[in-house]
Amino acid sequence: MRERDALHIIKKYPNRRLYDTQTSTYITLVDVKRMVLEKDEFRVLDAKTNEDLTRSIMLQIILEEESGGVPLFSAEMLAQIIRSYGHVMQGMLGSYLEKNMQAFADIQSDLAGGAQTDAEQKIDSEVWQQLLAMQAPMMQGMMSNYIEQSRKMFLQMREIMASQTAVLFQSLGDGTLKPDLLKTNQPPQQPTQGEP
Repeated sequence: MRERDALHIIKKYPNRRLYDTQTSTYITLVDVKRMVLEKDEFRVLDAKTNEDLTRSIMLQIILEEESGGVPLFSAEMLAQIIRSYGHVMQGMLGSYLEKNMQAFADIQSDLAGGAQTDAEQKIDSEVWQQLLAMQAPMMQGMMSNYIEQSRKMFLQMREIMASQTAVLFQSLGDGTLKPDLLKTNQPPQQPTQGEP
């Protein structure tokens, strides 16, 4: 039996095999998934270069989960994530998703808290599934409201930043930058005849 407190070092070899240095055995992605579910701390390192491959292995697990069963991500959501790469908001999106996943895990843990035996965990799991099935429309409504509030707050923040930026540029320059130009990604309109 392995120690739960110790950091597992898993070596990935060129033949794509994973070697758990703590148990001195070859393991599979299923074993790594079990470690994640059991909240074991681990790192996957390239056997030759010692490059950290942990994220890559976790992405492989997600890909396998998405390929079989009920996918978590819709095609539209994946497209939105792909579009965010290289965008100035990429870091903000990553932080946003991470914090929301942590909040979701905390809520799930609080609701399921206290179960200690396998039988109790199974009952809690069944009760949790029934509760979610009954409450799904309400929870979806709550999440929709939360997302809409977040969107409105972001738009307000963007407006405030645009007006503050415009004031800053106007005080530094000749005053030609207008706040409404910062609200959209559209180029400034050309003045019509008769306008200065």
